[in-house]
Amino acid sequence: MMRWLPLLLLLLTACGSAPRRAAPERPETPAPAASAVPAPRSNAPAGGGYYKDDGPGEHPPDVTAIPDAEPRPEALNRFANKPYSVLGRDYVPMTRLGPYRARGIASWYGRRYHGQRTSTGEIYDMYGMSAAHPTLPIPSYARVSNPANGRSVVVRVNDRGPFHADRLIDLSYTAAAKLGIIGGGSALVEVESLLPGSATPAAPAPDPIAQIARASASEQTVHLQESGDARGIYLQLGAFGNRDNAENLKARLALELDDLADHLVVTGSRGVFRVSLGPWADQAEARRVGERLRQTFELNSLLVER
Repeated sequence: MMRWLPLLLLLLTACGSAPRRAAPERPETPAPAASAVPAPRSNAPAGGGYYKDDGPGEHPPDVTAIPDAEPRPEALNRFANKPYSVLGRDYVPMTRLGPYRARGIASWYGRRYHGQRTSTGEIYDMYGMSAAHPTLPIPSYARVSNPANGRSVVVRVNDRGPFHADRLIDLSYTAAAKLGIIGGGSALVEVESLLPGSATPAAPAPDPIAQIARASASEQTVHLQESGDARGIYLQLGAFGNRDNAENLKARLALELDDLADHLVVTGSRGVFRVSLGPWADQAEARRVGERLRQTFELNSLLVER
């Protein structure tokens, strides 16, 4: 779940939101969205380490001995497959198992998210064979192949993310290691959906439900008159139909935003729960912070007055 940005994964038990994801997305009761979180830019070892110590630790297990996920019939999660919004983008998850095939950049998330909840409400295990995807049904299964070395793995999709425009899927540490992409932090992969009880990909087809990208929200101002939300000027980062998903995104963003983390809040009104930064003294200050989010963390935000 869920390398989300220099940041973040998750989410996100899909969320019903104004909408993701995204990272932020992640709504009604369970499942906080997990790697609905943005993913760090890269986990590549640098000088012997990993991005923000996200590596496997001193004594990781032998990943070659960890079996791939085995596709099996599962009921789709009640909350993780609803439309959601994270970091200025709307996402519409697939609501049934079906054909999916796409090529794009895979990243991975590790120790910093190990033990946190995914969009299904399950606990993320970096040594399991799982993945986060913005729109594939949750839970579902997919084969991920690395064309550079011919390796492939089967993962169970149980989380939302990544939420960067240039990322297709976030893999668990083990899945990424088996594909040989740990050292580089990310790599081009091919993702194919798998039907339960079969190792054969569904008939290739373009993603039936595309992500809908909003225009950059950082330059927009929206006036919301909603009871229940704290008054003031905020930078909105995500919106969900489930408070657990919003709280999950908030927790993951807090790991990445350094001194800005203290300004993270979750507000709710009329069944929509928003993750925001604020309140700020005026629009000028809010815009300065929004520009910092964009340049430092590659995050878009929506300036909102309540």
